[in-house]
Amino acid sequence: MKKLLYIPAILLLVACSKPTGKEAKKAELDKLKTQQADLSAKIAKLQAEVGSTDSVKSTDVAVMEVKQSPFTNYINLQGKIDAKDNVQAYPQAQAVITAINVKVGDHVSKGEILVQLDNSVLKQNIAQAETQVNLMKTLFDRQKNLWDQKIGTEVQYLQAQSNLQSAQKQVASLREQSAMYRIVSPISGTVDQMDLKLGQAASPATTFIRIVNTEYLKVKADVPESYSSNIKQGDKVNVVVPDANDSLMAKVTFAGRVIDPSSRSFPIEIQLPGRKTLRPNMTVVLKVADYSKATAIVVPINAIQKSENGDYVFVNINNIAKKKVVTEGASYGGNVEIKTGLNVGDKLITDGSTEVEDGDKVKVLQSGN
Repeated sequence: MKKLLYIPAILLLVACSKPTGKEAKKAELDKLKTQQADLSAKIAKLQAEVGSTDSVKSTDVAVMEVKQSPFTNYINLQGKIDAKDNVQAYPQAQAVITAINVKVGDHVSKGEILVQLDNSVLKQNIAQAETQVNLMKTLFDRQKNLWDQKIGTEVQYLQAQSNLQSAQKQVASLREQSAMYRIVSPISGTVDQMDLKLGQAASPATTFIRIVNTEYLKVKADVPESYSSNIKQGDKVNVVVPDANDSLMAKVTFAGRVIDPSSRSFPIEIQLPGRKTLRPNMTVVLKVADYSKATAIVVPINAIQKSENGDYVFVNINNIAKKKVVTEGASYGGNVEIKTGLNVGDKLITDGSTEVEDGDKVKVLQSGN
């Protein structure tokens, strides 16, 4: 019975000793402050180890202001320079070379004899034939005088006339054969290639002299079939000659209408002005303009990023990277035309665009126009 009376007394004593009111709140506040101090110390320690959260999110970038500018797209082709008059002169008979009248680099005229072959036998035959012509002419003249005086017969007159004509034709034939024993320049130009020696046996199949007229040069190139609707006669072409460190503007002077079935291409030619820096067989790069726009938004192609949902770029708005979906047009020379998605005045992120995401903080290190 005494034990039961002690229990309520103990409970009453505990209840009276528990903090209440302001004291309880003060104790709880002190406990929270202690926890806050511990958390602040841990946060400071972690920040010192990994750096500030703000610096991690800030990315260094370069930007350019979007503007309108002219844009031209070119088709790049490879061709070579050729002389408009570039020919090889051959002999028409086989014989030994007896005279060489020119050397490499000499300027020659059309019809000039460059090389003489041995035609001594023909010369003797021509001399004999000319003697025969002289005899036939003397006989004809005498027969004609008699015929004019009504002496002799018409048959005698006609026979003398026929003999003279036959002898003259024989001389003409021998002279034509003699002309085959020489190499004659078919054009006016410069001797560009010749490797002949006196006493060398020349033949139509192997012996030749190259004559080139460098005053009239042209570029020849083959254009893939896919560009058949893009290139036509009269189009402007930028002709770049890397080996001569030279370039010039010209026009397409000829565009083939037939596609080669083996190469699936068609030929074009561009006439060039005479220049000392240009030589036949030089390799050239042709830049043919197939699209041009006077005012276009043009940006570096490396600023464009691609995804399954389309192409996009990042622009800088108050040091925040904002993603913009764009529609591309033609591209050339490292630049691309933007048809939709960008406006004049936008600050396009160029360098560093692959390091940011939509909404990231950026720090502009370089700004260009």
